Amino acid sequence: MKERAADFLEFDKERGVYRISSEQAVRDDVEKHHWVHVGRTVMKDWRLYLMLVPMLLVFLFWRYFPMYELLGCFKVSDNVLPVSEQLFSGFSYFKRLLVGGDTASTEFWRAMRNTFILSFYGLCFGFPIPIILALFFNEIRSNAARSVFQVLTYLPKFMSTVVMTSLVTMLVKQGSLTTGMGVLNQGLEALGLISHDVANAGLLNNPAFFRSIYQISGIWETAGYDSIVFFAAIIAVSPTSYEAAQIDGADKWAQMRYVVLPSILSTIVIMLITRIGSLLNIGYEKVLLLYNTNTYVTADVVSTFANRYGMGGSAQTGLAAAAEMMNNVIGMLLVIGANTIAKKASNTSLY
Repeated sequence: MKERAADFLEFDKERGVYRISSEQAVRDDVEKHHWVHVGRTVMKDWRLYLMLVPMLLVFLFWRYFPMYELLGCFKVSDNVLPVSEQLFSGFSYFKRLLVGGDTASTEFWRAMRNTFILSFYGLCFGFPIPIILALFFNEIRSNAARSVFQVLTYLPKFMSTVVMTSLVTMLVKQGSLTTGMGVLNQGLEALGLISHDVANAGLLNNPAFFRSIYQISGIWETAGYDSIVFFAAIIAVSPTSYEAAQIDGADKWAQMRYVVLPSILSTIVIMLITRIGSLLNIGYEKVLLLYNTNTYVTADVVSTFANRYGMGGSAQTGLAAAAEMMNNVIGMLLVIGANTIAKKASNTSLY
């Protein structure tokens, strides 16, 4: 007991008693007036904290309040009564989606498969492109030329989804009596890659081409903007590292492999974890604007499935909420798994 008390007590030889040490007295005072210090700090930098208010309101109204509607996954769908007054139905919607055996279950598993496939293709082909683009930007010696190329690659990101999908639709549109087929259709037909019937019918009406169109348009739209983070990490590499590599006889490719990539590895890992976390969050707006009934077999994803069942004529909101809930839970598990693997493999993680 004395050994434990010695951490915060000291022996007064004159009085022959133990009293609180000066260090412990300072700690007690700090703990006693902790919130006073916090309040003073907030008042000192109140302008900075005031700037946080809009962000907190956005998260409150668009991220936390909508979570209340997730109760619809476990309640009997009723568009008249509020969620709090609806009857509890347990996991009936989840059972119907997973093992129901009806049309909804079949379409859900098809949507889940398409979501995984589109996300996996996006991770394999869409994630490395910004890194390669950032490496190429770093090798451009003219600042003016690099700025022009960067702006040209950033521009598609600032176009709305409607404009971008309209451009894609025009490039691959089907032929008609008034207008000819899309430019891309004509080019692929001239190269002998597709037949005239396929080109004339339109690539977006063919399920076999939807995934390729979705991924290529996605890379064109986001690759330049996503390269900003990697380019910022590359320009932070110390010039002495390049000089040491040049002294050892390393050429440009060797410098990229042994200097640049190891230096930005932590950034790549963090971005990969966040990308895996949003693996299943495919933007339904783009799919909704590009797909049609002919391409449901390869284009329908969980978000569009939920939108169709929740907003359609049947308005099965409970079923749609259950589908989105399963999608989000799987995404959370992917984040935890990716973070755990990254922490053990490279000692770099989000938490």
